[in-house]
This record gives sequence, C-alpha cells and structure tokens, in this order.
Amino acid sequence: MIKKCLTILALLFSMTVVAAEYPKVLNITYVKAPFNIQNMVMKEHRLLEKEFQAEGIQIHWIPIKAGLNQVRGMAAGEIDMVSAMNTSTLLIANSAGNRIVIVDGVAHPDETFALVAKPSVAKNLLDLKGKRIVGPKGTVLHHMLLASLVQSGMTMKDIDFVSMNLPASLTTLLSGRADAALVAAGGVLRAQAEGYQPIVKVKGVIGTNLVLAARADFAQQYPHLVDRVAKVNRQALAWALAHRDEAVALGAKEHHISLEEAQKLFDWSNFYADLTADDVKSLEDSQAFLLSEKMMTRPVDVKSLFWPKAP
Repeated sequence: MIKKCLTILALLFSMTVVAAEYPKVLNITYVKAPFNIQNMVMKEHRLLEKEFQAEGIQIHWIPIKAGLNQVRGMAAGEIDMVSAMNTSTLLIANSAGNRIVIVDGVAHPDETFALVAKPSVAKNLLDLKGKRIVGPKGTVLHHMLLASLVQSGMTMKDIDFVSMNLPASLTTLLSGRADAALVAAGGVLRAQAEGYQPIVKVKGVIGTNLVLAARADFAQQYPHLVDRVAKVNRQALAWALAHRDEAVALGAKEHHISLEEAQKLFDWSNFYADLTADDVKSLEDSQAFLLSEKMMTRPVDVKSLFWPKAP
C-alpha cells in the first residue's frame, strides 16, 4: 500500500514538473517568405506537434507577412517564438527594449532581397532621387536601402519613401503607383517577369541573416522547450537537404510559384543552422550602421542576444 502511494506521489510530482517546464500552448509564427524551407517543412510534416505530443502542448501557428508584426506580437506577449526573423529587425527591437534572443540559424539569403524599378524609370539609385519607393520599414530591406543610399551619397530625405508590407509593395509597384519597390524572393521573380530589374541587391551592401528567435522571458522560463524547437528546426533543414525535390515542390506549392522558380529561391537562400563568430561580427557591424542612421535608439550587447546554446 505504501509502495503504491509513493508511486502515485512520484507520478503526480513528475506531472507537476512537466507542467512547470512547459507551457500549454506554443505560439509560433509561420513565415514563408522569403523562402523559409525549414518553417514550411516543420508545419507541413507537423514536426513540432509530434515533438511535443507527449507533453500535450498545443502548437498555435500564427501566419506572418511582415517582420514588424512579429515584433509587435512578441512585445504584446502574443508570440513566443518566431520561425524566421532578420537580424536587422531583431537589433531594432532589442534597442527599443523588446528583448528577443537568437536561438538558431535559418538562412543567409543574400540573393533574395532587392530594390527593383523599370529600366525606363531608373537604371541606378541616383535616378530615383525625388521619386516614390515603397517597402517595409524596420526590416533588412529598409536597412539595405539606407546603406545603398549612403553609398550613393544620398539620404532618405532624397526619396519619397512609403512604408508597407511586401505584398502591398509589389502590388503598388505593378499598379504603377510607385517608381520602385523593395521586394523579396518570389516578389523579385514576379517583378522581373513584368519587366522590372534590380537596381540594388542586398548582396555586397549588407550581410543578411534570418534566425529562429524567441522572447527572452519565454526562453528563460521554458529553456527545454526552446532547445527542442531548435532541434526540430535542424531536423527540418536536414530533411529538406536530403529530399531536395520534395522540399522544392513544397515551397512551390506554398508560394504559388513554378518548380523552376522555387528551385531558384532554394538555391538563393543559403540555408544553415550553426551560428558562428562571423554572425556575431555581422550583427556588430549592422548595429554600428543602424545606430549611425538612428534606426536604433541605443546600443545593445550583441553577444547577449544569442541564446546560450545557439553559437
């Protein structure tokens, strides 16, 4: 009888520990753009649902099209983890007091971001002086635009910039209501098909880095969960690399593009997982520029932005 009671108490204790170590719900973003194959594989194959089935954790996927919406959702406590956030946005958020930590690597998509315009409108950035450019503010594309303006001896005051999300930017451009637009991935391909050409590409202007990230307070409260999500992120990448054709087909379906276009975006993405000293240095360089252009209000300790097990 005593042994049975001890067994029951041990079971109840273990259940209490599990409840303390894990939340009932994981609120995580679903971000397809620019071509986040890990996220698409993770959701399609229900990898997170399977990983946390034993704990009974509900996976709540939150579709996101704009990076700033991820930041707002995390600040409000509505989003726990983001499947893909560019480090420019992450730096700006932390500078504003919205503590977000980097958990794992996703991609270095240096080929997937661009500023496009019709050749008849502009052949270089100087041709866009005084003209309307649309795109998402506070993102890697905004960072790219600022850096390219500086390289050309210009500032944001020299252009008419209107902030809007990526789908709206492309629509506005194609409808003739903007002279140029900041676009990404499938948006670059769509614009090129309509006769627009890249004036500036992110490669060679700034370093790009998409990362798996979490609210700092959430990571501190549920470290085991965060580590396991990183593990699943890596499993998704391993599957995509081992089943390239299937992964490309999945990306084509999710982005509503052709297999040929999806193949190109897969090649452009430079998927990775292991964060290195080069990633730390890239963040430090980005911070210096963002501070100089007043996109960040105050500096942050870059090394503190990496979840302990990330680098």
